[in-house]
Amino acid sequence: MQLKLCIPCLFGVEGLVADELRRMDLKDVSPETGRVYVSGDWSAVAQANIGLRTGERVLITLGSFPARDFEALYQGAQGLDWAAFLPRDGAFPVKGHALGPTLRSVPDAQRIIKKAAADRLGKVYGLERLPETGAMYQVQFAIREDVCTIYLDTTGPGLYKRGYRPVSGAAPLRETLAAAMVNLSRYRGRDVLADPFCGSGTIAIEAALAARNRAPGLGRRFAAEAWPQMPQTLWDEIRAAARAKEFHGDYTILATDIDSALIDLARENAHRAGVLEDIRFSVADARSFQPEAPKGVIVTNPPYGERVLEKREAEVIYQEFGQAVKQLQNWQLYILSAHADFEQSFGRQAGKKRKLYNGMMKCNLFMYR
Repeated sequence: MQLKLCIPCLFGVEGLVADELRRMDLKDVSPETGRVYVSGDWSAVAQANIGLRTGERVLITLGSFPARDFEALYQGAQGLDWAAFLPRDGAFPVKGHALGPTLRSVPDAQRIIKKAAADRLGKVYGLERLPETGAMYQVQFAIREDVCTIYLDTTGPGLYKRGYRPVSGAAPLRETLAAAMVNLSRYRGRDVLADPFCGSGTIAIEAALAARNRAPGLGRRFAAEAWPQMPQTLWDEIRAAARAKEFHGDYTILATDIDSALIDLARENAHRAGVLEDIRFSVADARSFQPEAPKGVIVTNPPYGERVLEKREAEVIYQEFGQAVKQLQNWQLYILSAHADFEQSFGRQAGKKRKLYNGMMKCNLFMYR
């Protein structure tokens, strides 16, 4: 079966997601704002879930239709071929969002789409009441400008939940964003990579996974693994193929933080991710950063604070860290910050900036090459 897949992603990383999908040899890759579309069969669902570093989840597009009122929403949803995906006992909760000029009530839209799907499935399976005792088929909908699109979520918990970070620091960086930062730094495992504000170790761990070419989804399960359309042998084959592409080398990844408790946590996370041997963790103050290597790349996410006092403290940290790295001749810097005056505090303008979002927080990746 040919499927149209939708990969939601953080704003600013659409191109990275598209590149990942192309490297998987998937077809019809089409990036849009906040999402990337791609065509493929059931194996593509497993490939994308297991292998994507920067995508948030993998959705199957069931269809789109005009929905200017609730009657049109019901008729459009009922017209979809639900039985092509949902078995007679499948559970299908509905969630989504509505940004249209007329249909804005999410609870009403949920109720109508649920009823439309149930009516269609009930006719196909000859049931007045569907049991919903089987596998989970999470239905998602998006209503924008009087057009409704309905999806099935194959992922379950978001792809950023790799499974290695059950506990995070006070201001966790989403794994998918950390992977995007590593990708944009062009780190491929050959040079030294340092994160002087490593926190719970996310950037360093994602760098190690990228260096090893280890698929980030190998250590977790996905919602569609319970679907009869996707036998476990298919998932096993995709995982085996991913493992066969791993590299085994010596990597120099330095992760430091002033907080010893965070360093302990980061080590635990790296151990769970299977990359502890690739990362050198130590307690150190980023404001006294002195690398041992003559060249390398810094990829980091220093604190930026959300309250006035925290922002002022962050500005002092930026200034002192800027002084510490000022004399580095052959190092490239990639620094993520949501602080509006980062460059002024840091002491120099970035050669390039890229707008990224950590969840809903707008940030900039300041690039010094």
